[in-house]
Amino acid sequence: MEAIKHLTKKDFLTKVADYEKTPGEWKFLGEKPAVIDFFAAWCGPCKALAPVLEEVAGDYQYRDRVDVYKVDVDKEEELASVFGVRSVPTLLFIPKDGQPRMMTGLMSKADLKRTIDDYLLDKQL
Repeated sequence: MEAIKHLTKKDFLTKVADYEKTPGEWKFLGEKPAVIDFFAAWCGPCKALAPVLEEVAGDYQYRDRVDVYKVDVDKEEELASVFGVRSVPTLLFIPKDGQPRMMTGLMSKADLKRTIDDYLLDKQL
C-alpha cells in the first residue's frame, strides 16, 4: 500500500477543504493533520524530496496520525493557483485545527519530521 495519496481537485474538495463552498475561509475536512506536497515531475528538488516524504509517511510514528498527499502542479493548475504555489516543491502543513502553513524548497528528513512534530502533532495534544 502506498503511503502517499495523489490528489486531484475533486479529491481535494472532499478530503482537504472545499474552497469553492467557503471561499476566503479555511475549513479543514480531514480527520487527521495533513502534509501536501505540491510538486512537478520535471523538478529535481521534488524528485529528491519524494523518497523522504515516502519514508516519513510510512514511518510508524506518523503513518496513522498524519495524511500525506501529493499534488502535481502541471496536472492540477487550479489547486496550485488557489494556494499561490509559485515554485516547487512547496509543502502545505495542515493542522487539525488552525491555519495551514506553507514552506517552499527541499527539506531534510529531520526538518520535515521536526515540522510535523512541532506544527501538526503538538497541536493535537
